[in-house]
Amino acid sequence: MTSSKLDNYLRAYRKRSGLSQAEIAYLVGCKSRAQISQYERRNSMPPLRTALALQATLNVPVSDLYAGKYDAITKQVHRRAQHLAADLRTRTPVRGMSLFTYKLQWLVEHCIPQLHENK
Repeated sequence: MTSSKLDNYLRAYRKRSGLSQAEIAYLVGCKSRAQISQYERRNSMPPLRTALALQATLNVPVSDLYAGKYDAITKQVHRRAQHLAADLRTRTPVRGMSLFTYKLQWLVEHCIPQLHENK
């Protein structure tokens, strides 16, 4: 049985650092600790700049800080990649087979892991 991940682990990583919400807020450039509290309680998502600042501050990749959210987004991308690959397979290449083949290969290697693993 697999357990699903939480949307984010900001609080856990902040607690491990020993820093307060106010201290994290200062380091990442937020106006108040309330913003960090909102992020920790999953009431809002930080903008990209703040997410990257959290990564730099806590020395944890954004994909780990937001593990559950990252997993959900990854699954969506994989589903879309499967649909795109299927769509590409039904098209007649206009500019030659090499670009068409490259796109399919790239999708399989980067966005559709289960197809790549089965090769």
